[in-house]
Amino acid sequence: MRPDAAAGGPTTVGSVYVHAPFCARRCVYCDFAVQVRSVGDTSGWLEALAGEMRAVQDEGLFGLATRLQTLYVGGGTPSLLGPDAMAGLVDLIGVERLSSPDLDWTAEANPESLTADVARGWRAAGVNRLSLGVQSFDADALRWMGRLHGSDGPGKAVAVARDAGIDDLSVDLIFGLPDGVRASWSADLDQALALDVPHVSLYGLTVESGTRLGRSVAEGREQPADEERYREEFLEAARVLSGEGYVQYEVSNFARPGHESRHNSVYWSGAPYLGLGNGAHSYAHPVRRWNERSWDAYAAECRAGRSPESDREFLDHDATRLEAYWLGLRTRGGLALSDLTQPRVDVVSGWSARGWAVTEGGRVRLTPEGWLLLDRLTVELAATPTG
Repeated sequence: MRPDAAAGGPTTVGSVYVHAPFCARRCVYCDFAVQVRSVGDTSGWLEALAGEMRAVQDEGLFGLATRLQTLYVGGGTPSLLGPDAMAGLVDLIGVERLSSPDLDWTAEANPESLTADVARGWRAAGVNRLSLGVQSFDADALRWMGRLHGSDGPGKAVAVARDAGIDDLSVDLIFGLPDGVRASWSADLDQALALDVPHVSLYGLTVESGTRLGRSVAEGREQPADEERYREEFLEAARVLSGEGYVQYEVSNFARPGHESRHNSVYWSGAPYLGLGNGAHSYAHPVRRWNERSWDAYAAECRAGRSPESDREFLDHDATRLEAYWLGLRTRGGLALSDLTQPRVDVVSGWSARGWAVTEGGRVRLTPEGWLLLDRLTVELAATPTG
């Protein structure tokens, strides 16, 4: 049974995620909530989002802050929506809500669809940070992934963004590719550094059962990277990027000081946020909920004036504590030792002795070696008796 969402009043959120589901092609490893089409349905997207926003307002669980602090448009491939999509989003959310002088507005783009018109239109609307889906610079790896940009695509996209006045840039890279993909991880890191962007995000390739990659692995046609190579490539990235002045402020994210993702930091802090779009998640303690994954099902619900929510969960004390440990340990800020019982402090001391953690300033944080064991260590800490 769901309690009255409006009891106690709505939770005010200053951070909003908006999902843009359209992709020109589904990558071999992709298990995201995407809709394959060559051009994004911008008008249908904005219409569905407007319907969801009305449903959110009617429900009364969330209320948007007068001025948002962060807005993140992810996907999918938002750049398929064209140059006017972000101006349409401004009309939907409201100019005043997006008027904060320190608003962090990030939008994702793929190199092949970030045209000069798109970049200029987005910047004029207020986008001030771009996350580019580079993944690799190797032509063979890009073909295997199903990416549509060539080796020179990332450099061209960075130039386009900078020409439009967007200098706060992040690039995504994937490591741990299957044994049959003969790409050089070291070369990818070197070429990412050559772009001179202030933020780099790493993603270790995972094999999801419903993807083309998952089917290939199940049938023996692909062999995933073994645990040792996965480990070596992660640690190489940590060493190389840190040596070039990037701070590993979260397990998968590296930034030059002052260029951390403020939006993603909201997730890691446990603060409330609103997610709009198919497959999007929202959180207002103790409720986490998520929308229909299918674009067609989501849009139909929104057009019919109904909430597109698919399901929700309520976090009890134990789940909340486990999540707090996991979120804290995945960031450079770590956990306060004063928040841990003595038996758990003893566990942390054991981690430090193994090189998995460091303690300083009354806090414990994981090392890169420890981050490779993040899930295991989180469960170990939460399962430790309190006395």
